[in-house]
Amino acid sequence: MTTANIFEIIGYIGSALVLISFMMVSVFKLRIVNTLGSLFCVVYGFLIHAYPTVIMNIALVAINVYYLVKMMRIQTDNDYDLVKVSGDDGLTKYIIDLYKDDIAKYFPGISMDFSTSNSAFVVCHSGKPVGIMLGNLKDHVLDIKLDYSIPEYRDFSIGEFLMGNLIHEDIDKLVYRGTDENHKAYLKKTGFVNKGDRYERTL
Repeated sequence: MTTANIFEIIGYIGSALVLISFMMVSVFKLRIVNTLGSLFCVVYGFLIHAYPTVIMNIALVAINVYYLVKMMRIQTDNDYDLVKVSGDDGLTKYIIDLYKDDIAKYFPGISMDFSTSNSAFVVCHSGKPVGIMLGNLKDHVLDIKLDYSIPEYRDFSIGEFLMGNLIHEDIDKLVYRGTDENHKAYLKKTGFVNKGDRYERTL
């Protein structure tokens, strides 16, 4: 393999990572993978003396690092509030309508009619709605119909915040029976146990 071939491989890897990053649902993961791709492109630009490419990708790395640091600060920030709402509440409908395409993509086949849910909570960060949980509460067990975080906050601490605060809402156990196609890592991270046809978590 020649030196030129090695240079090309580095360039292809960088381009592939940048392209892959734009296919990711999570903004946090997108920026991490995009940063890695841009770093490969920086190296490739230096190797072939394409300095405009180097400058552009260094700028992209700096922008990604800035937003990643900002996101990590949000993750460690305790400035969350839990707002109790209802399935047909105006705020509930607004959030679901605003993010309906992303919800449908993240939870394939989900019904968008949550009007019969008798228990609903919105998580806000500095007053901004960033997450929502809806379900049916019976005998201290919440059967979850939707547990959704907006993309910018999807890898953060909303799940842990919910688990720590729902116990104060007369809830002893959470049950999730929906699709886990894109939800499995979150369920595992927040302490849910796979029971075959459902996931359960005791608070």
